[in-house]
Amino acid sequence: MTDGKLIAKERREHGAGRGAFWGAVAWSAGVLALLIALPWAARHRLPDPLATHWGGQDPDGSMSLTAAALFPAAVWLVLVLAAAATLRFRAGTARGAIGPALAAGGVLLTGAQTSIVHANLDRARWQEAAPMGFEVVVLVVAAGLASLLTWLAVRPRVDHPAGARPTAGAPTLTAAPGEHLVWLSRAANAWLQLASAVLALGALGAVLAPASGLIALNWSLIVPFASTSVITLGCSSVTTRVTADGLSVGFGPFGWPSRRWSPADLDSARAELRTPAQAGGWGYRVNGLGTTVMLRRGVCLVVRTRRGREFAVSVDDAERGAALLNSLIARSASPTG
Repeated sequence: MTDGKLIAKERREHGAGRGAFWGAVAWSAGVLALLIALPWAARHRLPDPLATHWGGQDPDGSMSLTAAALFPAAVWLVLVLAAAATLRFRAGTARGAIGPALAAGGVLLTGAQTSIVHANLDRARWQEAAPMGFEVVVLVVAAGLASLLTWLAVRPRVDHPAGARPTAGAPTLTAAPGEHLVWLSRAANAWLQLASAVLALGALGAVLAPASGLIALNWSLIVPFASTSVITLGCSSVTTRVTADGLSVGFGPFGWPSRRWSPADLDSARAELRTPAQAGGWGYRVNGLGTTVMLRRGVCLVVRTRRGREFAVSVDDAERGAALLNSLIARSASPTG
């Protein structure tokens, strides 16, 4: 935002909580399945017991195949239950730490299980398991990176500067000198977020299976899962902002990539009822209506550019966003605008 003070702001979120919940459920179930499936899928090529602990680089501890499959699964279940209990009883103070903790824990445990299977694969006795060294460093770095990315995706956004004061009721579109109106709305589609999580788990499994030595590396399987997951995640949520600089629409949990229009680029704005059938489906759609970001049924904010193209995004409080945009467009078109 440029100089001045925020005098009106509207923040809405649609579906974000459900999307985060179902994404966490999919992640929890997927990690649990991988922890159990990896050693059992390789059971005919593993010693029983198998090495599960290394002192330095050499193995110095073992577990039965059943225990090696179930113990990390039990650790994961305890972590998931602790996260659920924290969310239930201390949601306000710890909500932001749950996602990063689950991300780091899942990556660390599945990575460790993969390394254990790989080290024991085709060994006659657990004492002959391959040494561990560099794998530990890779696991710690990967877990930390997963935690950081998750925190960046779910962290609370501070959308107003110090000293900002929202007004009661609907904001007026007339700003005093040095003051600006700002409108903000967010929306998310829980089903698209869930689909992205499931696809990410598929990509993770396609990476861990060859990493454990069970199958050969198959990029034709990994790339489609990973790329589709990223694209789906990017189309699953949107942040729409109207300021004195115009309209900004950011995609995905990081608000990137984004599309921007200055008031001088726009001809008009309106609120219009659109359905997924009219838009051509869910997500980012292009058809005869123009471009539509369809995340939920209902009223969309629709802008028409001076080139005659239309862009629509399904967010709450679209009427107020359109009214503010029209005010900015009129101001930019006036001789003193």
